[in-house]
Amino acid sequence: MTDEQIPAASFEMLVTMLATQALVALGQIPGSDGEKLELNKPLAKHFIDLLAVLETKTSGNLEPPQAKMLGELLHNLRMQFLSLQTPGGD
Repeated sequence: MTDEQIPAASFEMLVTMLATQALVALGQIPGSDGEKLELNKPLAKHFIDLLAVLETKTSGNLEPPQAKMLGELLHNLRMQFLSLQTPGGD
């Protein structure tokens, strides 16, 4: 990858990277071969928790669009995580 291909470091890029990792762990992003990846709920929870820590630690210091982006991503990831919960408490 050349310097021109590497996106600029930004808060939005950091949030997007963590959210993408959560989506991969939730099995929502296919692998490079197009196959659905294995669900890894503990890892998904870890990335969602990291985003929650970021939200807490940056509270009051973000631009409104950044706060909205982070809040909406967290909400959506939490809803996806909860939708995977089984009645037995898996």
